[in-house]
Amino acid sequence: MGEFWNRALISFQDGASLTVGLLVSAVVVLLLGLGISAWVARLVGKRMLRWKLTPDTAFVLQRVTFVALVIITVMTALSLLKVPITAFTFMSGAIAIGVGFGAQNIINNFISGWILMSERPVRIGDFIEIDGSMGTVERVGNRSTQIRRVDGVHIMVPNSVLIERTLVNWTLVDPNVRTSLSVGVAYGSPVRQVEQLFRRAVEEHPQILRTPEPVVLFNDFGDSALVFEAFFWCSVTGERELRRVRSDLRYRIDELFREHGITIAFPQRDLHLKTTVPIDVRIPPDGR
Repeated sequence: MGEFWNRALISFQDGASLTVGLLVSAVVVLLLGLGISAWVARLVGKRMLRWKLTPDTAFVLQRVTFVALVIITVMTALSLLKVPITAFTFMSGAIAIGVGFGAQNIINNFISGWILMSERPVRIGDFIEIDGSMGTVERVGNRSTQIRRVDGVHIMVPNSVLIERTLVNWTLVDPNVRTSLSVGVAYGSPVRQVEQLFRRAVEEHPQILRTPEPVVLFNDFGDSALVFEAFFWCSVTGERELRRVRSDLRYRIDELFREHGITIAFPQRDLHLKTTVPIDVRIPPDGR
């Protein structure tokens, strides 16, 4: 057993040799080191969250801790093997050629992932829009970023895509978004009262900001309606909440207009008939 443990597998020019025992010890150290590195990194991430750091900051610190521990583990394994660095010259050259021809996208996405975690144009929890898809960032990995779309589907976007293409981050600085809502009322409606009721509905909503102040404008004389439009800022975390705010406003506007006898306009047309034959027109008793 001792003879097998000390059997030389590879001998180097400087007299060093790689034995079975050194190889097994290095593999054990490498496996244990990887397991311990992952455990310690998760522990660091949880501790950072307890310290009330943002999820993306905790994730970056967790990833940096894992990479640092893996490097220490690999260096320890190499020191156990007693392999001179010159022995890896040919191997490193071959790996470099392989990376150049076959792993460009992998290296590109890996470097892009570290750029995302360092510059932080996209953070965990941000609501983003890219290539027509909208969703919340859940994880920034080594190769791709996991995004949960508004319909609940998870998509994996390569990190290089987030760096190279135009990306809309709704919550990069703050969750405030400006939007608008228009409504048309029948001709003859009291326009000043319409403006006051419209402004009242906007100002009553709890998610609409008071600063900047909402603006209600008499926008146009439409074909069948007097068109009013409101511009306001909302504190929301995505398109779904923004739609809900606009829906709440429509409910409230309809309620206020009904209370004050204001009619929301609908398309109307005047019909002119040119004929010499009398037409019998009868109106039903209910007036319809």
